[in-house]
Amino acid sequence: MTANKPKIRSDRWLVLALVVLPLAFWYAASPVVAVNFSPNSTQVFRYVWNTQHRIYRGDISNGGSAVEHGHLFPNKDFFMMFDWWTDQGFQRCIDISPKWGKTIEIYLDEVGRIDTVKTAPDVIARLKQCKGESNPFEA
Repeated sequence: MTANKPKIRSDRWLVLALVVLPLAFWYAASPVVAVNFSPNSTQVFRYVWNTQHRIYRGDISNGGSAVEHGHLFPNKDFFMMFDWWTDQGFQRCIDISPKWGKTIEIYLDEVGRIDTVKTAPDVIARLKQCKGESNPFEA
């Protein structure tokens, strides 16, 4: 009877691996976009993430971040948009093309513009101004 115990244990490890490995792959390979707000900002920003009609809303203050996961296997219609604004009327929107298996870090300055000094040039190349919106790099 003791001869069967190691086989049962190895079967459990195999089943556990078959469950855990796909989840780990999905977590590691999914593109992630993080928008980091300046710690010097005195305003509270409101934001909306729209990732192919999966919508999240929130508020964020100085030094905070807003993070969203993209799709692991996006189709040709995939889109990811980030809108942010203040109650004083400042409003911007960017269309983001995330990179598979990478975290894209976008930095905003104290007034809400994209900080081109802190945000990497390859990340800036993945950002587009939303149609009909103000330039996110200007005040």
